[in-house]
Amino acid sequence: MGLTLTAEDLAVLKLAKERLEHPSLAARLTDLLALPIEKGLTMMPRRLTRLVQAATRKALEKAMIFAVATVRGKSGSRHSRGIHKAAVMTCGATGGAFGLAGLVLELPVSTVIMLRSISAIARSEGEDPRSPETMMNCLQVFALGGRSDKDDASETGYYAVRAALSRAVTEAAQYISRRGVTAKGAPVLVRFITAVASRFGIVVSEKAAAMAVPAVGAVGGCLVNAIFMDHFQNVALGHFAIRRLERTYGADLVQSEYRRLSK
Repeated sequence: MGLTLTAEDLAVLKLAKERLEHPSLAARLTDLLALPIEKGLTMMPRRLTRLVQAATRKALEKAMIFAVATVRGKSGSRHSRGIHKAAVMTCGATGGAFGLAGLVLELPVSTVIMLRSISAIARSEGEDPRSPETMMNCLQVFALGGRSDKDDASETGYYAVRAALSRAVTEAAQYISRRGVTAKGAPVLVRFITAVASRFGIVVSEKAAAMAVPAVGAVGGCLVNAIFMDHFQNVALGHFAIRRLERTYGADLVQSEYRRLSK
């Protein structure tokens, strides 16, 4: 008889799936502001779109350098997640006071803070935060959380993105384990950042559209960033719970059970 998930672990997988497939950031921001964020996205000028893309890439580059330089092994906790969320909310309040101009300044800071929270979640699920593979998987969360409403609601939202990023994650982890991130512009790292940024940029654009609402201000910026952080914490909780299950049962079985839960 083959290996099967226990009832407890099946419940863990079900919760992870719910966290990975919870409503998009745009939907949650629409509920918060009572305004259609999608409409704001279509009205964003091309120059602003390029600015957001550049800010997204810069934020991920800084986060990767920070991860390699400073992450240390401490046990993650709900308390640390609360501290990280409070810090990101403070960044949002500061950025919200300056509108979209503030986004460019606060995004690298809030991204690094979110990465620390993601790393704490990874530690709580048995990952080694000093491992380049774990670091790259923490950064990969920003891509996994960049699902579009146009994505298929089944496994293509999570497993297809993982599959698409698999090679980039592995190559980046191997490169960093040998050379670190000292070689600026290394093709392997550029490919990885580009792949993550293409999907993280979806969520950052949704955040930018919310920040562009004239009445948002500092208080609104604080709330927008609270939802922003909560979005990626949920994705991280789901992703690293699944990785823990895969270490126990094997990736094929866990993916098969994940698909079965979608039926």
